[in-house]
Amino acid sequence: MSRGHILVVDDEPSILTTLQKTLSYEGYSVDVAGGFRVAVDKLKKCSYDLALFDVALPDGDGVELLEQLRAGGSDLPVLMMSGHAGYDAVVRAIRPPLGARNFLEKPLSTEKLLLDLEETLGRVRAETEAKALRAQVGIDSDLIGESPPMVALSDQIARAAKAQATVIIRGERGTGKELVARAIHRESKRARGPLEKINCAAIPGELIESELFGHEAGAFTGATKQRRGKFERASGGTLFLDEVGDMPLPMQAKLLRVLEEREIERVGGGDTITVDVRVVAATNRDLEALCAENAFRADLYDRLNVLPLHLPPLRARREDIGLLVRHFLAIATVANDRPGMAISDGALQTLSAYSFPGNVRELRNIIERLVILTPDETIGEGDVATCLGGGLGHNEGAQYRPGVPFRVLVEESERAIIKEALRHHDGQMAATARALGLERSHLYKKCRALGLRESK
Repeated sequence: MSRGHILVVDDEPSILTTLQKTLSYEGYSVDVAGGFRVAVDKLKKCSYDLALFDVALPDGDGVELLEQLRAGGSDLPVLMMSGHAGYDAVVRAIRPPLGARNFLEKPLSTEKLLLDLEETLGRVRAETEAKALRAQVGIDSDLIGESPPMVALSDQIARAAKAQATVIIRGERGTGKELVARAIHRESKRARGPLEKINCAAIPGELIESELFGHEAGAFTGATKQRRGKFERASGGTLFLDEVGDMPLPMQAKLLRVLEEREIERVGGGDTITVDVRVVAATNRDLEALCAENAFRADLYDRLNVLPLHLPPLRARREDIGLLVRHFLAIATVANDRPGMAISDGALQTLSAYSFPGNVRELRNIIERLVILTPDETIGEGDVATCLGGGLGHNEGAQYRPGVPFRVLVEESERAIIKEALRHHDGQMAATARALGLERSHLYKKCRALGLRESK
């Protein structure tokens, strides 16, 4: 049985021959194409599980081949390869909407290529299985939860999706702000249009203007040709501005102008371009505090804060943990070839008592770690305790235990909170007192009363 049907596109006959023999020996079914037009023809006639595209082709460009593939609606996983591709080509191929899974440098390492093939096909299978699982249990998005906060959030998302106003999503890290943005786009009248994303914290300040508005050829060193920015690409759809609270102040003024006038100018250009874009922003920062410190423009905050949505932290919806665990367990067992794994009730209770400072993202990572490291077919309470390490100690005081007086439970809670706060602030009593809103003398008294050693 074939491990997958693969198309290899390259202009060098020797590479095609080598890859066809190597991949066939490893159990893959392989087709080859020596140029752009031959590849287009094969992609129209055959269904593939994965494709390898070289950038330089005799009658075209591998990135343009990928672009044509995506324009036709195909989500075929593609690995790009080249021995001399420039930075712009790599970035263009990897980023949405083209979304190549990886970029391999020539000369190819057979070992790395086989590993990339296996990992990519494994991820694709896991994504397909997860999608089928969600359909089977009636879940049509990754926003999983039946708790009152999640029911209320689902209603707010449905209402926001019907509108055209700007949305800002607030919530701690790992709560799923991007999932909310995707849900709003998917349920809106703009669903047929593009959904573009930019992480304002991940892009250097000198590059973010080009990313958002595009640039003309020659606008700056390295700008060899015209490039459309996120606003142009998202026209007719939605632009998701992640971590908007980290956007540099000069860019905030330019973003405000675009939100008000719906017009942009490419860097190095003088033409005004009208864009039809709905903006959904997200942040885990305290924007009100940033405005008070003049680190975020108050007028931009007002412009973004038309439809505010708040994502609850996982500790505020513990009744959803079981459902999330089963969901992530189903995905992780498929992705890591551990079919049939289960989790015990004790392990689930141990997880439910954890504080999850990283929220849903941390839970997902913990489940995958447990699937990989647990030697048995059932994840037990001890496996979870080992995986979490010292994390469980942060929750000792938060649990009700029959027969234990309320005063003792409160003391345990205070001890756990202060202990964690001191750890977070490297033992600095003054910083810890400020963070907890206590007088320093009062914190010293609390530490002595609770048996905690006073720090620096």
